[in-house]
Amino acid sequence: MDSKSLKFLEELCNISGPSGFEKESILLTKKYVKSYVDSVDNDKLGNMFFEKVGKKDGPVILLPAHIDEIGFLITSINTQGYLTFTQLGGWFDQVLLGQRVLVITKKGVIRGIIASKPPHVMDQEERKKVITKEKMFIDVGAANKEEAEAMGVRIGDAAVPDSAFYTLTKKTFKDGKPDGKRTIAFAKAFDNRICVFIGTEILRILKEEKVAHPNRVIFATTVQEEVGLRGARTAANFVKPDVAIILDVGIAGDVPGIEPQQAIAKMGGGVLIDAFDASMIPNQPLKELAITICEKNKIPYQLATTTGGGTDGGQIHLANIGCPSLVLGVAVRHIHSHVGVVDLEDARNCARAIVELIRVVDKKTVDGLTAI
Repeated sequence: MDSKSLKFLEELCNISGPSGFEKESILLTKKYVKSYVDSVDNDKLGNMFFEKVGKKDGPVILLPAHIDEIGFLITSINTQGYLTFTQLGGWFDQVLLGQRVLVITKKGVIRGIIASKPPHVMDQEERKKVITKEKMFIDVGAANKEEAEAMGVRIGDAAVPDSAFYTLTKKTFKDGKPDGKRTIAFAKAFDNRICVFIGTEILRILKEEKVAHPNRVIFATTVQEEVGLRGARTAANFVKPDVAIILDVGIAGDVPGIEPQQAIAKMGGGVLIDAFDASMIPNQPLKELAITICEKNKIPYQLATTTGGGTDGGQIHLANIGCPSLVLGVAVRHIHSHVGVVDLEDARNCARAIVELIRVVDKKTVDGLTAI
C-alpha cells in the first residue's frame, strides 16, 4: 500500500455515507479507481460497477463491497430545537450517549451531540436502567425549532458519527520477542469501507502489476446493505455473476468479555474466511479453493462463523439460478460503534489472496464449483 492508497482510505472513512445517502462516497471511489478499470457502470438503485477484463468471454467474478455505513435519520425537531432520530443500520444503545455526530443538511454539515436528561434529575430506578435511543436526542446548539430549521435541519436528514481517521504504527511482539511493525487504523465506517478499500486495491494491483487472469472482474460498491441487503439484490440481477466473492468485515473476538466460540477471529490474524453466517452457507469447493490459495502463497488466514448477522452474500448466492459465493474480509474491533480498529496488514493480505484467486478462477474451475 502506497501513500496514495492510504490517503484514499482516510478520505473514504471520513466521508459521510449512511444507507440511502451513499452518493458522495461512491463518487469519491469512482474518481480514485476509474484509471484502474476498463469500464464503469451503475444500476438504478445506486450500485456502481467497476470492470477489469482479463478475458472477454471468461466467467464473471463479482466482488461486492457495501459502501453504506450505519448512521441516523432525523425524525422530528421539537419546540426546543432538539432532534429526534431513528437508526440506519444496527446501533447498540449503550454506545450512543455523549457521542458527537455530523448532521448532513441542505446548507451543509452541522455538528451535534447525542444526549439525554442527566442522571442528576433521574430517580433511583431510572438510573439503574439503560437509556434507549427513543429517549435520546441530538443537540445542535439551537434554542428552538425555528433556529434548528434556520440552520438547515429537516426531517429526513441523515447523521453520522463525528470520528476522524487516524493510524498508529507500533512494534509487534510474538512469544515475548519483537516481531516487526504493524500499522493499526482507527475510524468510523470500517464496516464496510475497509473492504471497499480492499476492492480498490485489488483493481490497482491487477492494473499496475499487469496481472493476467482468465475472467471478467467486476468490483461493485453496493448500497443499503445495513438496512436489508437491498443493493445486493439489484447488483446480482444487473451483473448475473458466475462467482461472487463478497468483501465484508467480521467481528474481532480479541476483546475482553468475548469467548472464543462467540467470535474466534482476531485483529491481525490474517484474511477472514467466513465458514457460515446467518444469511449464507458458502459454496464449499470455493471455500476450499480460497484456503488452498492462502496456504500455497503463505498468506495468513483464519476461519470464522457469524451467527448473528449476514452480508450481501445472503441475496447474491440466491440470485437468478444461484451463484457460488464466499465471504472474505478482515476482522475489525468494535464494529457498529463510533470508532472501529483494524490492522492494515490484514487488508493487504486479503487483497493479495483475492488477486491470487482471480488468477486461477477460469471456466473449468467455475463449472467444478457446482458440479454434482
